[in-house]
Amino acid sequence: MNIGQKAHIYSFSNRGPRGHNGVAAEHLNSIDNLLLVCHECHEKIDQALDGGRYTAALLSQMKRMHERRIELVTGIEPTKKSHVVLFGANIGDHSTTFDFAGTAAAIFPHRYPATDDPICLGMLNSASVDRDQNFWVSETDNLVKQFSRRVQDRRSDGEIEHLSVFALAPQPLLIRLGVLLGDIAPSEVYQLHREPQTWAWQEIDTPEFFVNKSVKRLSSPALVLALSATVDSSRVTSVLGDNTSIWTIGVQSPHNDVIKTRAQLGQLRILLRRVFDQIKSVHGQSEVLHIFPAAPVSACVEFGRVGMPKSDMPWRVYDQNNALGGFVPALSISWEAGNDK
Repeated sequence: MNIGQKAHIYSFSNRGPRGHNGVAAEHLNSIDNLLLVCHECHEKIDQALDGGRYTAALLSQMKRMHERRIELVTGIEPTKKSHVVLFGANIGDHSTTFDFAGTAAAIFPHRYPATDDPICLGMLNSASVDRDQNFWVSETDNLVKQFSRRVQDRRSDGEIEHLSVFALAPQPLLIRLGVLLGDIAPSEVYQLHREPQTWAWQEIDTPEFFVNKSVKRLSSPALVLALSATVDSSRVTSVLGDNTSIWTIGVQSPHNDVIKTRAQLGQLRILLRRVFDQIKSVHGQSEVLHIFPAAPVSACVEFGRVGMPKSDMPWRVYDQNNALGGFVPALSISWEAGNDK
């Protein structure tokens, strides 16, 4: 039912709350002087003769702010709806949680949620952690099955046109999610910022990426993504041996909050595609590319999205695990077979 009541900022009667001295008569019942409020709020703002804390200036400000918010929300084109995807998995001993309101707010004003029921891809109530023997197999299998049922099938049926992706999980799983998303269907990947604590993109200057490489003949190729932490080459050679060609994408001062803007993430995508092609030109398409990620969540997901099934090298993705002594193999991506191990 409609419980809205018409309230005046400047009162219709000169003896009413806040009065109307100096206000033109034709203004009193104009839209600019009216509020739509519930009964309780109507009584509250009109309780004192002078308005008390609810002065004409305060009510006018509240009205303007509310109208701007409604105009912003309702002004988004119907074609800009997006399905919100949430993917979480245990990171070490820490579980992940999401606040749908916070994720939905991050996509405004460019997009709006297609529904208030997000697509959740994580394994419910999982007690498994990344040092467990079957963690990567079980988590990957669940992710692939959930994605096929909740995203791929609905996307094929035309129900889903755009995805807004929010993820908190170990980095190899984030890369695998990116591979599933691919680069065909429109998607936007978001980053949880620590300062300030928000999923919304920031508008600040961001560091530039650089590429370093140490290429050796007849060697195994490794690609290091050193954005959230420095990865010394010895950590790679301790796994693959000294005869390893190491390509590194990094920033001058790596840290967890390094990805801040849409544009910066787009620049990383372009750079990744170029580096993939350069490595393939040196080592060939059939050689396995060993991937050592130390990067924010959005960078890892986009890493997977940039991969091209018909032309890229197979990948072996490693995970940094202190409990197991450093980088350990987590999962493999065989593009032709479309399999994970």
